[in-house]
Amino acid sequence: MLGEIREAIFGAQDGVTSILIVVITVATATTSSLAVLIAGIAASTAEIISMAAGEYMSSRSQRQLFLAQIEREREEVRDRPGESEAEVAVLLEQEGMSAAAAKRVAAELAQEPSVLLKTMVEKELGITVEPGPSAIQGALVLAVTFAVASLIPITPFFFLPVGTAAVTAVALSAAAMFVLGVVKGRVVGTNAIVSGLEIVALVAIASAGGYVVGTLLPRALGAPTGQ
Repeated sequence: MLGEIREAIFGAQDGVTSILIVVITVATATTSSLAVLIAGIAASTAEIISMAAGEYMSSRSQRQLFLAQIEREREEVRDRPGESEAEVAVLLEQEGMSAAAAKRVAAELAQEPSVLLKTMVEKELGITVEPGPSAIQGALVLAVTFAVASLIPITPFFFLPVGTAAVTAVALSAAAMFVLGVVKGRVVGTNAIVSGLEIVALVAIASAGGYVVGTLLPRALGAPTGQ
C-alpha cells in the first residue's frame, strides 16, 4: 500500500512539473496554441510510456533479486538450521537483547522454520517474505497518476489564448501541487502546509526554467521570438 502511495505521489508530482516546463517553454517561444498542445501531449505520452516501462522493469528486477535472496535463506534454514538459529540470536542481540534472551527467543523461533526464515529475511536483509504489489500494478499506478496530472498544465491551452493559458497553467499547477503536498504531509506525518509549499516551490522553479529556456532557445536557434 505504501509503495502504491509513493508511486501515485511521484507520478502526480512529475506529471505536473515536467509537463509544465514543456508547455511554458513552448508558450514562451511561440504564440501557437497548437504547438504548445502538440509539445505537451507528445512529452506526456513519451513520459508515460518511459516511466511505466522503467518502473515495471525496476520493480520486476528488484523482486527477482529479493526472491533469490529469500531462496538462499530458505535453503540455509532447511539445510543448516543450527547455523540459522545462531544467526538470528546474533541479530536479536545486536538489537539490544541480552545474549541469554536472544538465544532463548531464537530457539523458540527455530521450532517453526517458516517463522525463523521470516525473521532472518526481515532482520538481515530488510525485506519481507510476503509478496508485495506486482510490478505491473506499480507501473500502472505511476502511469495513470502521471497522465491525469499532466492534464493540469495542458488543459488551459485547449480553451484560452497562449498568454492567458500559460498563466492559468501555472496557477492550476501550483494549486494542485499544494494540495498534493498537504496530502503527502499528512500521510508521512510532517507539517502539511510546509510540505505543500515545498512542492509549490517546484512549480515556481519549473515555470521559471520553462520561461528562461523558451526565451533563449529561439534566439539561440536564430528564430524570432513568438514565431
